[in-house]
Amino acid sequence: MKVAIRDIRKYFGQVKANDGISLVLEPGQIYGLLGENGAGKSTLMKILSGYHQPDSGQIELDDKDVKFSSPAEALANGVGMIYQDPLDVPSMRAVENYLLGRDSRINLAYSGATSEMIENASQLGFEIDPQAFIDTLSIGERQQLELLRLLALGAEVLILDEPTTGISADQKEGLFTSIRKLAKESGKTVILVSHKLSEVQELCDHVLVLCKGKFVGAVDIPCSTERLVQLMFKEIPPRSSRVSYIREQNLLELSQVEFEGERLTVTEINLNVRAGEVFGLAGLEGSGQKLLLQACAGLIQPKRGKIILDREDVTRFSYHQMRAASVAYLPAGRLEEGLVAGLSLTEHMALARPQQGFVVDWNYFQRETQSQIDKYQIVGRPETLVHELSGGNQQRALFALLRSPLKLLLLEHPTRGLDVLSAQWIWQLLVNRVEEGGSILFYSADLDELVERSDRIAAFSGGMMSRIVTATETTADEIGHLIGGEQ
Repeated sequence: MKVAIRDIRKYFGQVKANDGISLVLEPGQIYGLLGENGAGKSTLMKILSGYHQPDSGQIELDDKDVKFSSPAEALANGVGMIYQDPLDVPSMRAVENYLLGRDSRINLAYSGATSEMIENASQLGFEIDPQAFIDTLSIGERQQLELLRLLALGAEVLILDEPTTGISADQKEGLFTSIRKLAKESGKTVILVSHKLSEVQELCDHVLVLCKGKFVGAVDIPCSTERLVQLMFKEIPPRSSRVSYIREQNLLELSQVEFEGERLTVTEINLNVRAGEVFGLAGLEGSGQKLLLQACAGLIQPKRGKIILDREDVTRFSYHQMRAASVAYLPAGRLEEGLVAGLSLTEHMALARPQQGFVVDWNYFQRETQSQIDKYQIVGRPETLVHELSGGNQQRALFALLRSPLKLLLLEHPTRGLDVLSAQWIWQLLVNRVEEGGSILFYSADLDELVERSDRIAAFSGGMMSRIVTATETTADEIGHLIGGEQ
């Protein structure tokens, strides 16, 4: 299906998310859409998929003008999108979400749906329990489910917004193989929105680049990484050097800790994180690393074992007690767990900062919010609602809300959705924290990031933690084997 985007404009207050963008996408081709955070990539794709309506401009499918008032209407016309934050119904089971959009009947056609879903999932290397409720699935699993649903509904234009978060290398290879078949054998138009330049080079035929809401250039693949970075930023950023700030004393100690989630029990966790250390956790989504962070944050209570923070037993501390002990937790689900849709940046600042008395000093918090916007380079204003921010700017907002100083910072996918420069810049801010003696415990689906940014790394597989390896003495390939259960 041929797609033509004509002079699309979309504003959020004074922010020009899309400022006169025109593109033509041919069927049977795979396009990579690149640009720094806030460049307008996700907004443009949300307009194409019916999630947003443009302020002006036109979309054509096979030379026919179309206007979509919802994602369902766009999908009925052959355009489907997997969002960074998937559109699903948390109170329903996976198979029920899989069936959404099939027809308008109240009683969904369950007959054969479970076996169909399992068969389609196996072809992509996915393992999703059809009877699991959505709120028990990870972000990666929810993205996988949405892809299965769109493929089952026969989308002719398939938009993938950061689709490889939380899936293994084998799963990614299977996914990319399927996408190539959809484009080359079925003539579908595929658009990949990603900050992982290696994935764009591996999968795409062409790259389209946006900057500050405008289309600034295109290039055919193969193309060097340096060329892509130069298109995005006009310069090649210097590679940051890794400096360790580890102190002798242990800040965090876990002894024989066991805890459980909805579908997984994690046992025999023995771990120490020293002051000033960056400790990385690897593993597929749902392998136990998220539960470890939640246990250290006081969100879940261990069944047995001890958690010691700075020589104090915090095993039974609540989340609020851990916050008071200078522990912060940044989840992967930005709007589901980290931010509150419908509230402004200023309102978030008021919630995040302690204050005296019952009257909120809004003038103070507006000034403080503007200061954090400037410091963290957020594309927005104090009154901007957080759900109107791009995914990368929501991530920056989460970092801006952190208090200082912190003893322990717990992070899920800290640079998810961030471009190369933004990721380096965020890590520099994190390095500043460990330089002051704080520690970081984080997990990431990006194995290269784990090796590059960590002092030590442990991998999770099926609720079991691997041996601990020194980052400077390992490789992403070895971490991948540890994820697979090899010791």
